[in-house]
Amino acid sequence: MTLPAIELPKIELPFDIPVLIHPAIDHFAIVLPIVILLLEFYNLFAKKKSIGGFSFLLILLTIIVFAGAYLTGVVDGKEAYDLLSPEGQTELKEHKLLGTYLVFFSLIVLFFKLLAMTGKTSLKFLFFIVLIGFSAMTLNQGKEGGELVYEYGANVERVKALDDELFDVQEALEELQEKKEVAQIKALNKDLTSNEIPTQKEVEAEKPEKVEEAQTVVEDVPNTSMNEKNVTKDSEPTVDVEKVKTLPSFKNNIDDITEQDIEVIPMDIERPKIETH
Repeated sequence: MTLPAIELPKIELPFDIPVLIHPAIDHFAIVLPIVILLLEFYNLFAKKKSIGGFSFLLILLTIIVFAGAYLTGVVDGKEAYDLLSPEGQTELKEHKLLGTYLVFFSLIVLFFKLLAMTGKTSLKFLFFIVLIGFSAMTLNQGKEGGELVYEYGANVERVKALDDELFDVQEALEELQEKKEVAQIKALNKDLTSNEIPTQKEVEAEKPEKVEEAQTVVEDVPNTSMNEKNVTKDSEPTVDVEKVKTLPSFKNNIDDITEQDIEVIPMDIERPKIETH
């Protein structure tokens, strides 16, 4: 159940409230309602005015202590709010709201105490019920305050130091990530530059060189084609006389040349075509 939001009027104090005073005052504020409840329970049987008067003074002190707990809690809450997680910040807001209700509730307890001092039994019983409810709310407020400290690390200096270290590590990690991304982009640009597609001018400049290379290759290929007019049906294989003359044995004695020393070049013989009518 969410309580309706209420606020106490802002009070300008002539002095500054130091940080971390709230826990000491808050523990005192939790004890007082329990002490008052025990005294009133005892006085139901003892029925002594002195106990009733002492309980009244304690209720006045409780109002002052709760007001002090609220003011010191506001100071500590501002100090711890930015360092808390979103869940912790929500818990802190609820803690402050319940503290505001407790300040008003302490005034209600005082009002019912004045009614009970009239001596009517019904009013005494009603005051006792209100006091039980006030004590229960105070204990619940103390429980939530403990959760803020032990679960969310509110106003814990070690948690603050660790949070600062974590923030520094996150910044360093982000810087390294940025440097890594920049290095990857530079490497990608370098690869694209080294694998550039040749422009039209470069292609045209390379064309003459390739044509010359092709002509050179063609010139190196021996021409083995023969004139069809020189080839007849009775053509015989011809002897390459020039190669024969270059043989060493030809210089000494041409008669010693064997058939193996003579290179016979076969000729392609094309059969004459006979036209048919």
